[in-house]
Formats: sequence, C-alpha cells, structure tokens
Amino acid sequence: METPTSDSATSDPADPRIADAVQAARLYYFQDQTMAAIGRDMGVSRSTVSRLITYARTSGLVEIKISTPHGQAPRIEREFSERYGVRAHVVTVPELVGDLERLEKVATFAGRLLASFFDSDMVMGIAWGTTLSEVSKHLAPKRTYNSYVVQLNGAANTRTTGISYASDIIRTIADAYGALPQGFPVPAFFDYPETREQLWRERSIKRVLDMQKRMDLAVFSIGVPGGNVPSHVYTAGYLEPDEAEALRRDGVVGDIATVFFRSDGSYRGIELNERASGPRLDLFEKVTRRVCIVAGTAKLPALEGALRGGLITDLIIDDVSATALVS
Repeated sequence: METPTSDSATSDPADPRIADAVQAARLYYFQDQTMAAIGRDMGVSRSTVSRLITYARTSGLVEIKISTPHGQAPRIEREFSERYGVRAHVVTVPELVGDLERLEKVATFAGRLLASFFDSDMVMGIAWGTTLSEVSKHLAPKRTYNSYVVQLNGAANTRTTGISYASDIIRTIADAYGALPQGFPVPAFFDYPETREQLWRERSIKRVLDMQKRMDLAVFSIGVPGGNVPSHVYTAGYLEPDEAEALRRDGVVGDIATVFFRSDGSYRGIELNERASGPRLDLFEKVTRRVCIVAGTAKLPALEGALRGGLITDLIIDDVSATALVS
C-alpha cells in the first residue's frame, strides 16, 4: 500500500510543490483517480500530475508498504522462515546480469525497505562496507524524530583514517531519515587487545558504545574474501598477510562489522576478534531486528554460518543466491 502523508516529508516545507504533490497523491492513491482526471481537477497537464506523484514518492511524502497475508509469502521466503527462522525478502534479478548490477538491484530494494523498519525514537546501527555504501545511494526518504544512526565499527587502518568513507555512509543514511549521525573514530583493528580495552574506558568512546547497546535495528552485510565484488575490509589494506593466514587457520568464513565467525556461526577464540572494534556478536542477539543484505553466491557459505549462528532476523537477498542456498 502506498500512503500519502505530509508528516513524513523530508523536503523543504517552503517548496511550493509539496501542497500540489500531496493533493495529487491523495487523489491518485486514496480516490483511484486517473492522472488525466487529476489534471482536469487541478487545472494542470497529465505530465505535470505524473511529475507531482513521482516527486511525492521520491521526497518521502508517500511511503510504500506491502503487507503479505499470512501464509501467502513466496515459497522460497517461507522456506527460509521454516529452515532458519528468519524473514527473507527475496529480490527478483535477471539471471544473466553481472554481480555489480545484481548488487545494485538488491541495494535498491533494501534502500526502499529500510524505511519501513526505522522510525522515530529508534537507534540504527550500520556496519560500513561495499554493500551498505550501495544501499545508501537508494534510500527512500522518511522524516523521523529523536532518532540516531550509529557506526558499528571503526574504519582506520595503517594506510588511511577511513573517516570519509565510513562517515559518508553513516551521514547519508542519517540524512535520509532526519536522524542524528554518530561516527566511531577508532581503528578497524587495534594492534593490541589492551589498547582497545583502555580506549573503551574513555567517556567519549563509551558514549558511542552505549548507543550501540541501545540499537533497535542493526543493518549489515557479510564480508568475505574473494568474489567479483570484493568486501572492502579484505581489499583496502585492513588485513596483513599473517592476519589473513591466521583467519584461514581459525576456519573463518566471513565477518560482520569486522568481527569474524566460522561456518557454524561461532566467533569466540578467534584472535583477531580480540582486537576488532566491531561489537561482539552476542550483542547482535539482543537487537530486535538484524537486517543482513546479501547479493551474489560468493557470500553463501558465510551467510549460512551467520544463519546457523542466529545472527540474522531479516535477510534481503537476490533470488538466484536464495535458491542456491535453500537447494
């Protein structure tokens, strides 16, 4: 259902298009009038009505929500629910498209769906990365109040501060919802566990950690080495060769917010996790909604590990990868 509501707009209230867009949207969605009929009522052309309705959707005046009757979800989504206990949102993508286009289509779907998950008085945690960077380009604006978007893991390494990359993602998402962004200016990985423990005692850092603990919604993808769309943490100088080798010895299949896990979903006893700035994965188990966004089959072994570990409540995934996993 598409609901026109002037309260959800993120646009400038002085914009003269808003009143016309609200009127056009109400006539179109609530009264089932054609664009031609609306044009006659408003004294404008049909093309002007079309532009007003498009503006209403892209500016957040119209929110989209699709309600699926109980038991009527597509078969593959029901299979995810029965097997893994998660809500799957399967995105139809042409089978022959490349991995980059597949990621874009899944990210577009995710960007629209997130607006239905996030509301006023909520805290959203974001794990930066290639997928979330793409999602941030396709968000449906929505006005919220007293809401926050917090970065879950640091982005600095020995080659870069990572601040611009991570903060751009956090700020873009926060701006789409009128939320306050909260960065996390620490390294992705510390050299020593003791350094992390000392820094975690600082009041400025504790404030961010406390906000993470209050998350209502965590949004992330799964990082894996390899694949045609490589995960940022494995390609941007975050891991030294000996660290990558240690992860292989530990049986690591992927990471969430730069915290690594094995194929059975376990994550304790992995040395690099003691130096990681991302939240301990048991914190995720306390978050009401944990949204994982995956595009492409290269991430399936790691995704299955995360599902086995109970780290996900909602999964947004392309249909080819979803079919391959449940098969």
